Amino acid sequence: MATTTSLAQNRSLKIGDPIPESFWATPLQVVNHPQKTIDLSEDKNKLILIDFWSTWCSACLINLPKIESLQQKFGNKIKILPVSSQDKAALEKFFSSPNGKRHNNMLSTYDDKKLHDLFPHAGVPFIIWIKDGKVFNSTDAGQLTEQTINEVLSGDKSSLQTIIQMDRARPLMLSEDYERQRNVQLLNYSFFAKGQIPDIGAGGTYRKTASGKIHGRQFTNVPLWSIYYPIGYELIKQQDKMSFTGKRIIINVNQPEQLMPIEKSDGSNDGTNLYNYEFIIPEQKSDYLYNYMLEDLNRYSGYTVTFEKRPVKCFVLVRTSTKDKLATKGGEKRSTFPQTPSILKNVPLKNMVNMLNGEIPIRELFIDETGYKGNVDLEVSGVKDIATLKKELRKYDLDLIPQERQVLMMVIKD
Repeated sequence: MATTTSLAQNRSLKIGDPIPESFWATPLQVVNHPQKTIDLSEDKNKLILIDFWSTWCSACLINLPKIESLQQKFGNKIKILPVSSQDKAALEKFFSSPNGKRHNNMLSTYDDKKLHDLFPHAGVPFIIWIKDGKVFNSTDAGQLTEQTINEVLSGDKSSLQTIIQMDRARPLMLSEDYERQRNVQLLNYSFFAKGQIPDIGAGGTYRKTASGKIHGRQFTNVPLWSIYYPIGYELIKQQDKMSFTGKRIIINVNQPEQLMPIEKSDGSNDGTNLYNYEFIIPEQKSDYLYNYMLEDLNRYSGYTVTFEKRPVKCFVLVRTSTKDKLATKGGEKRSTFPQTPSILKNVPLKNMVNMLNGEIPIRELFIDETGYKGNVDLEVSGVKDIATLKKELRKYDLDLIPQERQVLMMVIKD
């Protein structure tokens, strides 16, 4: 007797592969629909667009109005199916929230494993295009437009760029043939490209040896600022004890906006100022990783980054008496800066200074010259306002003095 292979047992599909028969009859659990489950058996002759999404994904949420609009415009010619691996409770919570209520007529699957197995992917949103019983393409959400749908429906030459989500565990763009080579060890690798690579998400990761040493870094779809910042953090950390924040970066370039991402009106990134960078060196050179990365970027980025001592206007934290009003009474460690009230409990005073440098919109650097060694208990309010902060700190015989100091700064030049 013949048996029907379940959808879950099918291998993952690639572009051009026929859709298995089990796909059409498989029941899918859905929300925002009068039935508990649906199937796609009546949609075989339509252009089917499977939209993998999640409620926590901002790009997915930006895409929801477009999905609803396109479904309404094309009617029975297409079937857009939002698919989520989240549970029913998570989706119902979203669709009852202020942001989700406007979309609570949109059908979506939940707890999905079958379609995720059939069309594996690393991130969302991710769109699978199915036409004439075959996998037609896979794209990001930005390519789901009235124009591209019309092209596919009419059989015109498609302008779609195929997205095959890349494996972040491998060096960027390194040929898969590399893995077939025996007795070959990757000693050095550098990849630097301007422009968005839609096959992989935005962010970064580390390359670590078996012993845990970091000997490489990877950044994808980020502005140069997001590459320079961790380099500055690591290199300055090697040279002084002050915390590194954006306040220690001096930008001396004609077009500083080129170092930052450019947002479109819908909140998404237009990709113009995005870069992809990976750098790997041998384990025995790992202590010099960030020095070598900076040399590499200085050669090719169009900018020169140096570290220089510069006179900088600071607020210097000092003690105004020898009476100790800071000593901790012990207990569980706690730090709530820059909230109000801002509390330090059984932690070093530098925790406050670090947070003042990194988390509040005051341009000047804060420098700790109290010389206080032990852990402290301290509570202040109004940490975003210097006058109020100074007043609060007086309770602990502390003051902030505006003075100039020579500080090691990261300088970015054209």
